[in-house]
Amino acid sequence: MWTDPIVEEIHKIRQEHAAKFNYDLRAIVREYQRRQKLSGKKIVSFIRKSEHNVAHTQRYEKQELVEA
Repeated sequence: MWTDPIVEEIHKIRQEHAAKFNYDLRAIVREYQRRQKLSGKKIVSFIRKSEHNVAHTQRYEKQELVEA
């Protein structure tokens, strides 16, 4: 079976990184949050559920108007 060397390298790096934190997901997240805070940039941002629901509802209402 063919393996992609780039994917293999990524898997190796992820494995080593997880091992540094004893495979503790909370510790890994804390580390990424610490890095984010130090960088001053938002690495990940999620839309709030209420904002998502409003956007989805508005899009659905517009679609109904077009179809009517």
